[in-house]
Amino acid sequence: MNLTSAESDIVSGNNAAERPATRARRPARARPDGEGPPVISTSPLAAPLTPAGVATITHLTEKLAEYMAEADLKKVKEAYRFSDEMHLGQVRKSGEPYISHPIAVAEICADWKLDAQAIMAALLHDVMEDQDVKKEELIERFGAPVAHLVDGLSKLEKIEFQSQIEAQAENFRKMLLAMASDVRVILIKLADRLHNMRTLDVMAPAKKQRIAGETMEVYVPIAHRLGLNNIYRELQDLAFSHLYPMRYTVLAKAVRAARGNRREVVGKILDSVKNTLSMAGIEAEVYGREKTLYGIYKKMRSKHLTFSQVLDVYGFRVVVDSFPNCYVALGTLHSLYKPMPGKFKDYIAIRKLNGYQSLHTTLIGPYGTPVEFQIRTQEMHRTAESGVAAHWLYKNSDANMTDMQQRTHAWLQSLLDIQQQTGDSAEFLEHVKVDLFPDSVYVFTPKSKIIAMPRGATPIDFAYAIHTGIGDHTVSVTINGEPAPLRTELRNGDIVEVVTDPDSRPSPSWLSFVRTGKARSAIRHHLRTINLPESINLGRQLLRQAMAAISLSPDLPESLIERLLNESSAKSLDELYADIGIGKRMAALVARHIFGLLGGESASVPVDHNSASDLDPVTIYGSEGVSVQLAACCLPIPGDQIVGQLRRDQGLQVHTNDCTVAKRQRQKEPDRWIAVKWGTELNRRFDSRIRLLINNEKGILARVAAEIGESDGNITFVGMDEDKEHVLHQLRFTIQVKDRVHLAGLLRNVRKVSGVNRVARERA
Repeated sequence: MNLTSAESDIVSGNNAAERPATRARRPARARPDGEGPPVISTSPLAAPLTPAGVATITHLTEKLAEYMAEADLKKVKEAYRFSDEMHLGQVRKSGEPYISHPIAVAEICADWKLDAQAIMAALLHDVMEDQDVKKEELIERFGAPVAHLVDGLSKLEKIEFQSQIEAQAENFRKMLLAMASDVRVILIKLADRLHNMRTLDVMAPAKKQRIAGETMEVYVPIAHRLGLNNIYRELQDLAFSHLYPMRYTVLAKAVRAARGNRREVVGKILDSVKNTLSMAGIEAEVYGREKTLYGIYKKMRSKHLTFSQVLDVYGFRVVVDSFPNCYVALGTLHSLYKPMPGKFKDYIAIRKLNGYQSLHTTLIGPYGTPVEFQIRTQEMHRTAESGVAAHWLYKNSDANMTDMQQRTHAWLQSLLDIQQQTGDSAEFLEHVKVDLFPDSVYVFTPKSKIIAMPRGATPIDFAYAIHTGIGDHTVSVTINGEPAPLRTELRNGDIVEVVTDPDSRPSPSWLSFVRTGKARSAIRHHLRTINLPESINLGRQLLRQAMAAISLSPDLPESLIERLLNESSAKSLDELYADIGIGKRMAALVARHIFGLLGGESASVPVDHNSASDLDPVTIYGSEGVSVQLAACCLPIPGDQIVGQLRRDQGLQVHTNDCTVAKRQRQKEPDRWIAVKWGTELNRRFDSRIRLLINNEKGILARVAAEIGESDGNITFVGMDEDKEHVLHQLRFTIQVKDRVHLAGLLRNVRKVSGVNRVARERA
């Protein structure tokens, strides 16, 4: 996924006019995403794709004059003149002057009634990126607040990254962190993305797909998370139209046809509802609304329906004059049409994470058609449509914050918390994207405080949501008064109580089921810092192995070490080793980088295959801690042929050679697998799973358990499966043994027990 802004792809060049002599033209620069610069041709023969129009700010100033003081309007015009000068000669792919894009972005922001600083930043949002205007110059001309906003919207063009993905992730992290300090950054960015999506038709199909995919994956969830429902719906439909143009066209045609067929039903419902509410003495605005095409498409996909089976294409909105009348109107509608059981949701009493409030109910309308109604007040409606833009977060003190502002502020603050605990940009982006999905469940603390969690969240997520310290020390949990596994998915209305122990620490296995970005980043942060010497030793061994494979000496001169640390952004060699040991960096890539620093070409590294095959594998003792883990899928024991997988931020995971899980993953990421071997002094026992087929007879379990004990095995788990005839049972044991020889002897002894038909080690 490309996380750079789409506008870089919508620019082409033309020398429509020379810049004024008072200011030298800034050269167009190549962009870091490799897709070329916003070329400004110097040839007098160059011509735009279509005749360039004239862009003016007349419409923008008319909008701003409705709510902005004359002095502020003057500053906005000054920002426009500067931006126009900087973009002079640039045109978009459509042939329009490039300045038309910043003006359009500013107009969208004006619809939200953003202040003068935000409108100025919208007009200037591309000048740092495209024309190399320095932040200091913007501060001098327009003040620090405007310059900070523009800087937050600009990509990181001067830093060289190891990969395009890393560059994209770092650009996105910069934008989100700027948004955490000033929410106007993301509002301007969303307006920017909305205009780019509206004008995406001129792009090549491949770029349309990339930009639309990025929009659907990142910007649509952000708009929803901030409660900007109008822009959320429009971005969703625009992205859908470019991702699946044929599906969009077919569905749009079907909706147009259905609109005519259902006009009579919609009119009848509207008249009935208005008359009924009027007779009840309730002042209300009632109007029908059509579901978005993407909303209809998603419902068809999720429920495997044809279009004709999606009956609730239309919904109705009832906007009343007061909070109590929401519930009075609900009762009135329920007396008019019968409600569908299980289809009522009260988002007023328990509002959504983004501050949305409304009553939702589905009724059986005329001709048996399900009809959805949303009931809300004017204030709720304004918040539902404009979200955080309806209440300026950056203008209010904490004491005066609305509940919605506090929720938004808490989410923005969580971005900073994740940033502090995250190793790099790609990981930060992974955590944030997890938290952007809108579905949520509402659970209670023992003191009846409501905590909103993403759907699929577990008690570990709940513990970290309360406080990082509670999450780190969690040992058990009760849900609704009953003990429950830590990986249990929470449901609406659950009462969750967490039990902690000061000596408890996070387990790497938690990463396989936690749902929230905050929990995931906190766990990884802890795993990175615990057992640091072990990670350093493992990383040193892996790097030496990788260097030997390309015939490099492990002894590096001081001057080269200094260059290596500078270019890898590591503070010390131990930090570099630790990053390799936990899987954050690949030893082979670091070794290739060292080869390049020594004057070689990393693309033609001379691999000595003979010496590489004779390298000593990494030695495993089984008691290393979190940097080396034995895979739960196959539970390797000494004597097994084993292989190691370097997992990102989880260190080295050891599998058996014949593990099916390992074979699948090895095909996807072959570079992350290394040779490992068992050490000679193994002073611990290892878990192994065995499965028995036994007769259903009295005392069989006791006899098997006794034989395992006699064979010096320790049982840690017992499970049983029965067949349909209840004649044979399958017993499953997890036992602790010394090694493969010990396990083989134990299996021989268990096989001799009366009533045991078959026994074998269980494989992944």
